[in-house]
Amino acid sequence: MTAPQIERKLIEIMRVVSESDKPIGARIIADELNDRGYGIGERAVRYHLRILDKRGFTIKHGYAGRTVTKLGKRELKEALIGDRLGFVITRIEDLIYRTDYDLRSKSGNVIVNISNIDKNDFDDVMDIMRYASQGGAIISPRIRIIDERDNSDIYVPEGKIAIATVCSITFDGLLLKNGIPVEPSYGGILELDNHEPVRFIDVISYSGTSIDPIKIFMNRHSTSVLDVLETGTGKMLANMRQIPAAAAGKARDVLELAKMSDLSGAITVGMSGESLFGAPASAGKSGIPVFVGVNAIAAVEETGIEVNTYPVSTVMEYSKMSEI
Repeated sequence: MTAPQIERKLIEIMRVVSESDKPIGARIIADELNDRGYGIGERAVRYHLRILDKRGFTIKHGYAGRTVTKLGKRELKEALIGDRLGFVITRIEDLIYRTDYDLRSKSGNVIVNISNIDKNDFDDVMDIMRYASQGGAIISPRIRIIDERDNSDIYVPEGKIAIATVCSITFDGLLLKNGIPVEPSYGGILELDNHEPVRFIDVISYSGTSIDPIKIFMNRHSTSVLDVLETGTGKMLANMRQIPAAAAGKARDVLELAKMSDLSGAITVGMSGESLFGAPASAGKSGIPVFVGVNAIAAVEETGIEVNTYPVSTVMEYSKMSEI
């Protein structure tokens, strides 16, 4: 019997294979899984495919790839959507727990997003990201560049370069490390006017989706980050977490200390039960909206450059990241 986490991946791999109208290979499956929030490389996909083959759920067609068998389709039909609904928030909570960055010693792991770009676009991407950083559309000036030949745990497709950016869920880890219980609540699109946040025009609950909300909004091309940089008016990605209202004062101290480590982006700390920019907080809870770490990448996409981004991807030692 395999572990529940492996079973979830097996079901998701079968879903990807079943959605293709022809045999599909491990590399394409891995790319699609990453789009759906499953951080898994090509080698791991091959391992899981062998399990599915042994169970009779998939069949291999030489080098062309796999298709799902009748037995596999029946198994897939019976798989509960609940296997996926809780996966995103569970993965986020795991990364929050693994965040151990110390604001005083300025060392430890932060959560990062991973964005893959074509090597030929690298110079243009860096120019846009520098512009976004200078305009304040990035929560940390530190990034890490990973080449496909680098000895790294992060999978980089052939012909691509990966860019790690600090993820806003890092703030949840910082709050937890400082003794403040935290609950990721919403990801959404925040409208700005004259550089000031006005309202969330759309939000998705982290607990009610099988795909990361920020990924969904990026796929919809919902932002206008470049407009914000140029005119102060537009739409940026943001999310909100909730903490006990009694911890609001301590949270403000933590967020101020974070700014000294170049970790900014937190907008405000709300009062108990206060709705912030249209996003509600529960009774006895204070909301903390934060601009997300991939707004600079969203600006890149707005220029027409193709980017594959995996928000809330993994943890990384902050000292291994360099300023843009």
